[in-house]
Amino acid sequence: MRFNGKNRLRILFIIGLLVLTGPARAGVHDPSGNGLLLDEAAALKKSQLAIGRTLGNHRFTDTHGQIVTLESLRGKPLVVSLVYTSCFHTCPIITRNVANAVRAGRDALGQDSFNVVTIGFDSPIDTPARMRAYARERQVGDARWFILSADGATMRALANELGFTYFPSPRGYDHLTQTTVIDDQGVIYRQVYGESFAVPALVEPLKELTFGRRASKKNWDGWINGIKLFCTVYDPASGRYKFDYSLFLGLFVGLASFGAVAFFLVRAWRQHRFPERPA
Repeated sequence: MRFNGKNRLRILFIIGLLVLTGPARAGVHDPSGNGLLLDEAAALKKSQLAIGRTLGNHRFTDTHGQIVTLESLRGKPLVVSLVYTSCFHTCPIITRNVANAVRAGRDALGQDSFNVVTIGFDSPIDTPARMRAYARERQVGDARWFILSADGATMRALANELGFTYFPSPRGYDHLTQTTVIDDQGVIYRQVYGESFAVPALVEPLKELTFGRRASKKNWDGWINGIKLFCTVYDPASGRYKFDYSLFLGLFVGLASFGAVAFFLVRAWRQHRFPERPA
């Protein structure tokens, strides 16, 4: 087949259709012949389209051989981090930054306020034993942080729901550096990108889910959570969240000042409208 101008246009048109309509393909061929490269624009688009999607009740195995389902983790916000244990650079950095954010988030929101799962997506390799070693090396995992393994079919289904792109490459795997925040009903709420994200990038959506949802209740606890939502702020110097009383006091002083001005205006208006008559 001769690749004249007309044929080139036809081929480009077909490739464009495949990219737009094909199933979740985020790889492009590497001209060096080394396989695929991550198409970040396509991967990000796929990831963003996943927001608002409800996750299925997938089954995983923890480092003790116990079954953990996503259904069992509902009722609290959930952080999902996908890694593979053979990675010696990007995945450990992601896990370290997730750990930093989890520590700050639990200090600010409560130790039991959200759950975390780290799942190995290299199913043949990331067995419970390998995931246990990974967690021990990275010093992560606790009563609310589950280190999980899955079979290939489960992993592919979960990755597709999360909008997570990964595929084998000469370096191991190419994948989108994505951490996902799920709400208490299992719905994808926020995507956090990058291996070295800032702590608030992950904690702020958790704060919104923890305090914001509770603040909607029309009772005293709802008012308290509303105050916590606006007055719990991140301090970059300490790397922790703190309750900033100045915001609340500023609001109180502002309202008191407004009330005082309104009182004097009403008083002046009444004196002008109804002047006192001499006795």
